[in-house]
Amino acid sequence: MKTYPSNLTDSQWGTMLDILKDKRKRKYTLREIFDAIFYLLKTGCQWRMLPTDFPSWKLVYYYFTKWKNDGTIELVHELLRDKTRKKAGKNESPSIGIIDSQSVKTTRSGGVCRGIDGGKKTKGRKRHIIVDTMGLLLAVIVHAANEHDSKSAPMVMAELRGRFYRLVKIIADGGYRGELIENTRRTFGWIVEIVMRKDTSKKFEVLPQRWIVERTFAWFESYRRLSKDFEFQTETSQAMIQLAMIKLMLNRIKN
Repeated sequence: MKTYPSNLTDSQWGTMLDILKDKRKRKYTLREIFDAIFYLLKTGCQWRMLPTDFPSWKLVYYYFTKWKNDGTIELVHELLRDKTRKKAGKNESPSIGIIDSQSVKTTRSGGVCRGIDGGKKTKGRKRHIIVDTMGLLLAVIVHAANEHDSKSAPMVMAELRGRFYRLVKIIADGGYRGELIENTRRTFGWIVEIVMRKDTSKKFEVLPQRWIVERTFAWFESYRRLSKDFEFQTETSQAMIQLAMIKLMLNRIKN
């Protein structure tokens, strides 16, 4: 089989295998399936245009759909994030989260749940994420771009409920001002800290900790599949984002 730059290394596959604990004999190994998925994610190609030296695109798509629906992709992502944080000398549970959204265009074929972000003049969807202070993904929800950040934030925050016992604060920009601050404190017990730009500043300004979530969005640009939202279902979009973070974290971990 031809080797592609997006393929997992032996060390990375060893890390994945420790998580999957799969010993079943198969015609095609799970490593080949993951390599095909990461190739598609990196290059942005269509499922039917996967190179023929990978397993059949139908088989790869079958496994992707199965893992998306049964929570395997999310589980691998969660365990790798814990491993990455521990390697950096941090507790598995972060104490601070940073929230933001990114509006992205959808394709002509559309898909469910779309709208127009009037501020960004973008017709499509929003990737609404919460990250830790390392920029690692804690939660992601993809929704229509016309939904205001402050209205959709509780849905994203709800993904954190009961998962991070040390979490006490979520940092946000000015778009999250208003009732959200008090509602978050009352519902989840977390503090929402708004970090604003200076009104007098006309130059680019690096805001304390706010830049971290912007860097995470920049990481997504390394994967052509995320250059737009090509997916019909928002759940598929979320899985693609988690897969991108899985690959990024595997690049950080060395056994």
